[in-house]
Formats: sequence, structure tokens, C-alpha cells
Amino acid sequence: MNTKIAPERNTQIAERLVRVLKAVAESTAKVGRRPEDVEIVVVSKRQPEALIRAAYGCGLRCFGENYAEEAAVKIDDLIDLPNIRWDIVGHIQSRKVKLIANKVSRVHSVDSLKLAALLSQSRSPELDPLDVLIEVNVSGEVSKEGFAAQTLTDWQGLLLVVDDISRMRNLRLRGLMTMPPLQSEMENNRMYFRKTRELLNFLNDARPALKLGELSMGTSSDFPVAVQEGATLIRLGEAILGPRPAKED
Repeated sequence: MNTKIAPERNTQIAERLVRVLKAVAESTAKVGRRPEDVEIVVVSKRQPEALIRAAYGCGLRCFGENYAEEAAVKIDDLIDLPNIRWDIVGHIQSRKVKLIANKVSRVHSVDSLKLAALLSQSRSPELDPLDVLIEVNVSGEVSKEGFAAQTLTDWQGLLLVVDDISRMRNLRLRGLMTMPPLQSEMENNRMYFRKTRELLNFLNDARPALKLGELSMGTSSDFPVAVQEGATLIRLGEAILGPRPAKED
């Protein structure tokens, strides 16, 4: 996947990054937040390693992958890049946990207690605990992964999930992640981002010692609204790297 890229793509990444940073600054200013409190996670799924190197050259340091196998290969191939950090932002199959448990620094998509337990069991105690976020489904879409989080009963049930994960030795619970429905207008996702923020507040009120502070929400199509609603991690693919290559059959 270390395909060479045209020189102009480096310039395009830099230009896109400027636009993203401007949008983040404008969105934080509207709600009294600081731009530096929002971290960009560059989603590099199916993108060539040369493009990741180009983004790294623009100052970006955190990259997110959807698939365990692809993540493991890229992490090994790009190990020469100092201070690069890797996240998993997609669903992880149980049998593939060991591929990434000791290679990544953060998992956004913990969608079951079984997965959390496997990550904890597979993480070397010689490493720092793995930062994890609980994926929540606030929209009720059947096609979405994550713990149900539509009702107060769901929220109360999540307290038990939080308690279980916070006791897992090699994990460090940081917050929540959500993926709202695909919408033609970003404003239509505001309610889901707001509900996720309110859920995080609910969990912190009930378990203040945990100090859950991370909200992973917002992608290339809706991150300005997510930032206005409290996102601390925005998962950007095309907004930084441009169009994603077609999936091979």
C-alpha cells in the first residue's frame, strides 16, 4: 500500500487542513470553546501509506483505521514516523483483537463488554493502559453498532457497563463515541450529538471519579456541528485526505 502519490496531493492535504482548522475555530468560537480542545483523528481507511506520510508531513499525528488487519500492516510499515499515534475507529471482530491490542493507543468503538474484556486481556501490562471509548447508539438505527442509548433506562444500564469497563486492568475509559445517521444536512445530526453530550454529563454526574472527558463524534460531513455540541475528537477522512480509493473486490 506504499504507492507513490502525485506531488500536488501534498498541497491538497495542506489546503484541506487549513479549511478544517478554520471551520473548527469558527465552530468553537460560536460556543465559547477553544480550538485546541478538539483533536483531529485522520481516518486513513484504504488510503495508501504515502498519503499518510504526506498528512504526517503537514503536522498531523493521530490516524484512525477501521479494520484491524489494515491497521496492523500500516502501523508496522510506518513505525519510522516519530510520535505518530494510531486509533481504531471501526468495529473490531473478536478474533482480530490480538492484531491491534498492543499496537494502538486508543479504541473508539468498544461496543460490547466482551470486546472490552478481550482488549484488556490482550493488552500487555508492560504498556500503558489502552484508552477506550464506549460506542453508543443514540439514534436507534438497527444498522449501527454500539450500546443502546435512546432512553433513560438505556442510560441507567450504561452505568453498569461503565462500572465493568472501568475495573478492567489494562483499559482506561475515556468517554463516548457515536455515529449518527447519514444525513443530507449536517444540522440534522445536531440532536444526536447533543444527546451524546448529555449522556456523558449523566455518566459523569453518576460517576464523577472517572472524569470522562472525550466525545468522539463528527466526520467529514458534519464535524462543525459536532464541535459545537462538544466533540473533543473528530474523525476526518475525505476532509483531510480527499476521496477514498474504491474498495477492491
